[in-house]
Amino acid sequence: MKITKLVILFNYQKIVLGAVVSFLLFLLSFWFNSGLLILLLRILSVLIVLNIFASLMASFILYDKSDLYELKSLKGIVDFGKVENAILIHASFDPLSKRLEKKYPNLNLTVCDIYGNRHEHEKGIKTSKKIFPANPKEIKIIPNKLPFENNSQDLILAITALHEILDHEQRVLFFKEAKRVLKNNGVIIVSEQFRDVTNFLFFNIGAFHFLSQKQWKKAISSADLRIISNQKITPFANMLILK
Repeated sequence: MKITKLVILFNYQKIVLGAVVSFLLFLLSFWFNSGLLILLLRILSVLIVLNIFASLMASFILYDKSDLYELKSLKGIVDFGKVENAILIHASFDPLSKRLEKKYPNLNLTVCDIYGNRHEHEKGIKTSKKIFPANPKEIKIIPNKLPFENNSQDLILAITALHEILDHEQRVLFFKEAKRVLKNNGVIIVSEQFRDVTNFLFFNIGAFHFLSQKQWKKAISSADLRIISNQKITPFANMLILK
């Protein structure tokens, strides 16, 4: 529940607003005599509440119960015991790096926070960093200029982070940089929620926070990378494996 609690913290204003609107619609339904209008207002009131609970349930399944931060589905694709150099990219929220370092003490992991991402100045970030303190070795990066040598990295992990690169051209430049620093036999792992029907159903307009699968494919192919595998982590997120 740790990460779901943070989701609530980050979105509490929207949750409260939704609850208030739902309550007001329900109250408003008593002002009318039209049975149809009363029914519509009450249905809308209930749907708003259901959507709030649905989004929280989806967040719990994705962030606290899935393989998103466990990476078990990478078995057979990435042998962490043989990985020498790896990059982990996040957007001011890092529940993974210390877990990786503890499990693989010989892993030379560089933790990168995307500079200027939308989460940096959110009120909940201070609380999230108390629960998941920043890695002491963390560095800030500009996505279009990665501070690593050519062909130096075995693995690049970006878990629910790259959607914070808002401009398409900047995403392309990031993937070009990722390709530059990646070893010939290395892989890039990108885990993201898509702007698709499922996420619209559960997260409503919150789905606009994400990119469509088409947008990801366009940015990746424009950097001369290819998707060798597209795995569903849950109905709400995918893991793209790139080379």
